[in-house]
Amino acid sequence: MQVTLQRKNDDYLFHGIGKAGVAIPIDNTSEDNAQGASPMELLLMGVGACSAIDVVAILKKQRQQIDDYSMEVNGTRHEVEGAKPFKAMEVVIKLEGPIDPAKALRAAELSFTKYCSVSLTFEPQVPVSYRVELNGSPIQ
Repeated sequence: MQVTLQRKNDDYLFHGIGKAGVAIPIDNTSEDNAQGASPMELLLMGVGACSAIDVVAILKKQRQQIDDYSMEVNGTRHEVEGAKPFKAMEVVIKLEGPIDPAKALRAAELSFTKYCSVSLTFEPQVPVSYRVELNGSPIQ
């Protein structure tokens, strides 16, 4: 796997380009004129997107109808010798539709324990926890 980055201005804006050829703007969000996501935001997005793809695939195989899917991915950071790496992440999966709650929970569990390469890359150094909400209510 390979990506390329190309600087796009005289400051910090880069375009990251992967296999599909789609440019993703990446910038220094501590600057006022940022035009892209920060590298740390991209890590959170990567965890969320990886898991979302897994959960959708699993629920589709189980013939569950997903009317809407959104997520919040929160990262807690700490200072280590001037850097601020993540020390933990939490993903909140928000599903809408006539979905069996047990199947939704199982899909999330499989994603975070078996399939999501991005979140598994962080374990055990950066624990990734998750919660699932179905039609606006948390499910256990």
